[in-house]
Amino acid sequence: MNFTEAKQYLFDKLAPSKIMALASSVHDYVMVRNVSCLIYNDAIYFKTDKNFRKTKQLYENPQVALCCGGIQVEGRAEILGLVIDEPDRQFEKLYQKYLWGSYNAYSHEQDEILVKVTPSFVEIWDTDKKNQAFQIFIDFDKETVEYKPYDEKNSGLK
Repeated sequence: MNFTEAKQYLFDKLAPSKIMALASSVHDYVMVRNVSCLIYNDAIYFKTDKNFRKTKQLYENPQVALCCGGIQVEGRAEILGLVIDEPDRQFEKLYQKYLWGSYNAYSHEQDEILVKVTPSFVEIWDTDKKNQAFQIFIDFDKETVEYKPYDEKNSGLK
């Protein structure tokens, strides 16, 4: 599996939307909370209130991790401004389509900011068609991929 294939594998597993756990930290104070994410343009996007504690953390330290199922994404969060100010309002359209309940309940246009997380390193745990576990490590900065079968080396433990 090359970098392009691994990246496609990742985004296919996440798209179009996922509820993901977002971890952030400032001054060794770590917080984790769920965010409703949309996946497009090779990134992960979510919205949040500009006044929340997590937003203050993201401004101070943009290094984050997102986790969903067997996928952990380490990356950098970038606050893009108000959701309604995004060119062509792609996030808003996708949010309304895929996350209608949240869209309907939490759309406060004057306070909702758009956050883009650009992956830097990803770890995926998955199983193949024979239910054999494997890991994929994707380094976005170096554009490298490492595939590690897990069950083959542990088959004697069964």
